[in-house]
Amino acid sequence: MRNYILRRIVQIIPVFLGIIFILFFIFEQAPGTPVSNMMHPRMTPEQKAELEEKLGLDIPWYKRFINYIKEAAQGNLGYSNTHKKPVAEVIKDYSGPTLLLASVSLIISISVGIPAGIVSAAKQYSITDNLLTVVSLIGISIPSFFFGLLLLKAFAVDIQLFPLFGLKDPLLMSDNIFDKIKDVAWHLVLPSIVLCLNSTASFMRYTRSSMLEVINQDYIRTARAKGLKEKTIIYRHAFRNGMLPIITLLSFWIPLLLSGAVVTESIFSLPGLGKISVEAAMARNYPLILGINSMLAILTLISSLVADILYAAADPRIRYD
Repeated sequence: MRNYILRRIVQIIPVFLGIIFILFFIFEQAPGTPVSNMMHPRMTPEQKAELEEKLGLDIPWYKRFINYIKEAAQGNLGYSNTHKKPVAEVIKDYSGPTLLLASVSLIISISVGIPAGIVSAAKQYSITDNLLTVVSLIGISIPSFFFGLLLLKAFAVDIQLFPLFGLKDPLLMSDNIFDKIKDVAWHLVLPSIVLCLNSTASFMRYTRSSMLEVINQDYIRTARAKGLKEKTIIYRHAFRNGMLPIITLLSFWIPLLLSGAVVTESIFSLPGLGKISVEAAMARNYPLILGINSMLAILTLISSLVADILYAAADPRIRYD
């Protein structure tokens, strides 16, 4: 296992470099440059060339790619002209709300989606199964931005039960830590529901499908013939062998929740990575966009590695030589 993990870590390096290379190439093909948003109408060509030289845009993109890799290896991800600070500091300042929102949404998705999928499979073709199937299909089909706007209209505008935007109440004067936690949690209710809707439905459908395959196996029928309790059969024998597709889905949903926060944070005006990603794209702030996408790429690669390790933990038959 140790040798396998080391090989996978070595493989991550060229994959990550390939992702950064593709991002650099896409930015090169995109219309406009960071200078386009910084130019004054009366700026002369000499001043424009001086600004491009200052930003390092006067050299070919593949040379900028090599320089970026050298600097990134030392922890320097570039400078954000919009925020007037290094990209690493910007990501650090805005990552808290995004990680909090994604973590809460992931916990809700796992806590609701997996048990619901197990119940749906255990009671196949029942009223409960049909109802959960309809709910999961709605969750997969409805666009998150549309669902978010519906929740805002219903619960923030019409009945004014939840806050309309932001992560905390600017008028809250209490220094009590529990009041602050309660305030943040209340602001996260609607965004968490929007962000976890699709993932919860996906976990539900994948769990149901995986459990149905396992439940029909011979060893499950043997366990029933021995007189074991149905709960023991479902949760101790069937679920463990049906975890592999769920682990795969989990490894991909962790980075997807962070990237999906772009829409959710924009709708609810949360001060996270999603919101500044949209602002960076509008301002052609390529260093910040590249830094955020690099973080998501690393998280995706690490999640894939962790999934492979969990495969062996869930199924003793899997061994990595």
